Amino acid sequence: MKRVAILGSTGSIGQNAIRLLEDRRDRFRVVFLAANRSAEALAAQAGALDVPELALVGYAPDEALPFEPRPGTRVSFGTGGLLEGLERSEPDLVLNAVMGSAGLEASAWTLGRGLGLLLANKESLVCAGPLLTALARDGGGTILPVDSEHAAIHQCLRGERREDLRRVWLTASGGPFRDFTAAAIAAATREQALAHPTWRMGPRITIGSATLMNKAFEVIEAHHLFGLAPEEIRVVQHRQSIVHSMVELRDGSILAQCGLPDMRVPILYCLGWPERLDFAFEGFDLEAWKDLSFEPVDPIRFPALDLAPEVLRRGGDSGAVVNAADEVAVQAFLDGRIPFPRITETVREVLERLGTEPLESIGQVLEADARARREAQRCLD
Repeated sequence: MKRVAILGSTGSIGQNAIRLLEDRRDRFRVVFLAANRSAEALAAQAGALDVPELALVGYAPDEALPFEPRPGTRVSFGTGGLLEGLERSEPDLVLNAVMGSAGLEASAWTLGRGLGLLLANKESLVCAGPLLTALARDGGGTILPVDSEHAAIHQCLRGERREDLRRVWLTASGGPFRDFTAAAIAAATREQALAHPTWRMGPRITIGSATLMNKAFEVIEAHHLFGLAPEEIRVVQHRQSIVHSMVELRDGSILAQCGLPDMRVPILYCLGWPERLDFAFEGFDLEAWKDLSFEPVDPIRFPALDLAPEVLRRGGDSGAVVNAADEVAVQAFLDGRIPFPRITETVREVLERLGTEPLESIGQVLEADARARREAQRCLD
């Protein structure tokens, strides 16, 4: 029986994972749950699955909890408490669905101990890809991507030789503004930006899908996960979100992983890997699949996508800088402080102002993150 820790358990990825695990208690035991400040939701999850270790990252140790911990349940606080809970719970698999750079230290902890990292926190690789892949290589850990696009590539590459790979195609729904003019995008409201046409996600990733910053991050993630050069990664707009990504081989074959848009599918793939687990999920549907379309992405309306090759060219701590600046700018847009295009403009300004430093440690990544946040606030003030 595999012991599972879920970080970000009250978010959409975490909730989907718990629904899958509730029906598979003969194979998995949830030993640790962590959330930011959703204390009551965390307590309910722990009660349903009899989880002995919990962490509330957004709570201070002396802060009153809105629930009474069950007998035998330990609750830790802050980032330090999250790592302590991981140590005590001794998981085999860690599903990291924490949003943003806050998930980085947990990813490093997992790989440093040779465990399986089910990575829904793409920011870990954006910020510290070379460090994390080195930890996995040296410590024997495994990175299994939960993002639907990278889980698709992972599946398409099973059994294929690296020398036979020509390129990969990351699919993008295009987000809520795929049919908007540049002028309409410039005037877009918070409500419009959060109205994703095919996926239901948290606010930051939904805004990232609207700017296509999220897709830029996925290009960076694919580079680190699969050892791909920037020219080996292409992005194509696919409105239906049924083809989750494709792999093109040197003999002209193109392999695609397909399915209706439901995050439970890649989560279950990662939980079961290298096996495939049974799932009563809707398969091929002629009506849903009969009109699949593919279109180029417009770089004029979606300039964030160009940041991916820029980050890969610069290397060093540029990924941490871009991610931190994006978090600050997205929150400013959600708070009504800036117009939508100002998100990408701010990220680019911060990257240019701060330049790039070599990447040598997780501590340095966190310093770059803090520095970029301060600079982004200065840009926005």
